[in-house]
Amino acid sequence: MTRIEVAMPQMGESIAEGTVSKWLKKVGDSVERDEPILEISTDKVDAEIPAPQSGILVEVSVQEGETVEVGTVVAYIDTSARVAVPAKGEEASAAKQEQPRAAAPAAAPQPPSGDGEMTEEQRIRQRSTPVVRRMAEEHGVDLASLEGKGSGHAGRVTKQDLLQYLGQEGEASVGSPPPPAKAAPGAPSISKPAPSIVPSSPVAAPRASPAASPALPPSEFWKTFYSQVQNPEFPVREGDEVVTMDKIRRLTAEHMTLAKRIAPHVHTFIEIDFTKVDGLRKANAKKWQEQGARVSFTAFVAWAVSRLLREFPIVNATVSGNNVIYRGHVNIGIAVDLDPGLIVPVIRDADDLSLVGIGKKVVDLADRARKRALSPEEIQGATFTITNPGVLGTLVGLPIIPKGTAAILGTGAIEKRVVVVEDPATGQDSMAIRKRTIFSLGYDHRIVDGADGARFLARLKQLLEEFPDDA
Repeated sequence: MTRIEVAMPQMGESIAEGTVSKWLKKVGDSVERDEPILEISTDKVDAEIPAPQSGILVEVSVQEGETVEVGTVVAYIDTSARVAVPAKGEEASAAKQEQPRAAAPAAAPQPPSGDGEMTEEQRIRQRSTPVVRRMAEEHGVDLASLEGKGSGHAGRVTKQDLLQYLGQEGEASVGSPPPPAKAAPGAPSISKPAPSIVPSSPVAAPRASPAASPALPPSEFWKTFYSQVQNPEFPVREGDEVVTMDKIRRLTAEHMTLAKRIAPHVHTFIEIDFTKVDGLRKANAKKWQEQGARVSFTAFVAWAVSRLLREFPIVNATVSGNNVIYRGHVNIGIAVDLDPGLIVPVIRDADDLSLVGIGKKVVDLADRARKRALSPEEIQGATFTITNPGVLGTLVGLPIIPKGTAAILGTGAIEKRVVVVEDPATGQDSMAIRKRTIFSLGYDHRIVDGADGARFLARLKQLLEEFPDDA
């Protein structure tokens, strides 16, 4: 039998877990590659998960309604059983024989139940995510010694449990540590928890050398990194109310903390005259309505930015280790207020779309974002982000750069203001009422210099104030 794992997928850069909402296949059913086998739900999207290979679904590890971390195995498929599907009696017998072998490799075998089989709870306890197994291996921790003491479902040991056990937060929540193991002469001991003071280093226990430690995929690296950043706690006073953050707020906090800690933020501002853009919107409103389009101010900004990112490739880049990745596509994220919460759907290859095309995309993505109808692909892969606090009347904002990108544009409220204008024919100054706004560009100063940011905003101002009629 050749069994492959079906894991809870990464459904977005800031999403760390998902809920199995419905199984579309049951144990014993044959499945084809890319055929949906289950539905999952996250804070931001709902999606069907396809089978990675054709075969027979031989085990379901996570039941409907359970929430597990990204990377957790939710099912197993036997890829060697694609041709002959066993009869029901044979299928039950085969499944019975396979169940004791379902334990994850990182955990020690569990004692069987009275009939010689592992219970579902025992199998769940043995499983752990890849990052937990990797961390346990690096630190020499036997996960079997923590069996049933974790904070996860049915006592499963989570990453936070392991970090606490290693002394990250003092006294561990997964029970008392096992007796100290005998160490080789001169070797450090990892069995003793660190003092209950949050250390500034990533973990209190010794780590394996970088050369010996396998590289973590980006999603696991960031989750591990964030787990080492502790939120300070404060005393609760009389009359206070304590409310635990919901999942979307915790994920937002994680994403923003990581982004702020990694990228040195610089913000540059510019004032832009939207009189020309406002005139184009009014002149073309009826024509666009007949085309089924609503072209907002945000659409004009996105169109202009998409053209400029080719002219300023460093603003469309990102830092990766000691390298700079210049993105080959212009994918613009548009922040959408969910009240409460925030999501950033992405307009892919925006530089290939017309103004009307971008306008339609902005409206469609925003509408479906508020209905939780976006696919996972539609909230990933942004190379630049636009956020519009001005829609709520804000003068200007200082937004945080999303990780994996180099810049974000904040647009302020577009309002009528009295300004001094110069007559191009006579050179005389006069007072006029114009629609004006302030934009802020936040950029990663590791690769984007102040002059780069200033030039980008100056060109954006020029393009919007002299917006082409045939865009």
